[in-house]
Amino acid sequence: MRLVNEGAIYRVPGSGSFIADRHIHRPMNRLLSFTEDMTARGRTVSSRVLNAGLRAGAADEVRALHLAPGDRVVAITRVRLADGVPLALERAVLPPSMAQVLQADLATASMHELVRELGREPTMARGSLTAVTASPLEAELLDVKVGGGLLVERRTILDQLGAPMEYTETSYVGERYLFDVVLERG
Repeated sequence: MRLVNEGAIYRVPGSGSFIADRHIHRPMNRLLSFTEDMTARGRTVSSRVLNAGLRAGAADEVRALHLAPGDRVVAITRVRLADGVPLALERAVLPPSMAQVLQADLATASMHELVRELGREPTMARGSLTAVTASPLEAELLDVKVGGGLLVERRTILDQLGAPMEYTETSYVGERYLFDVVLERG
């Protein structure tokens, strides 16, 4: 029954049970880190760190994090993998007060666990989801064809006090990853 509820198999009365599609399905109604999500699925999580450091924040980043124009940000770009398969390109930006995360092994660490160690609890996120086509660089990093479909999630994560603590743009491989949406009336 658990596999049916998770969407891994489906049943057809009178015909039997069948394996569902091979996409990773993520519900849109719960804040989970990539590491938490993949670990719960029994997958081995890793990252390929492309860059990590302090830099001047872009206008949208400082606005999302409630920083002053010209403030520096902690910027981390990683390819996120599950069982060695690239699923997403993640560009995370944090306030400069969280620069300590740069001392961690970002290839294996969960960003949410690192910020928890700094006393910030990821509590809520607001964001958007759009579709784009993979650029040549994204295609190379994610092992897809140029022009392949990507689902881009942009979100600002708030901590337990309602303060912005992370602004992230994550490009998920559309042929490997799906967002599930449940809408209820009333």
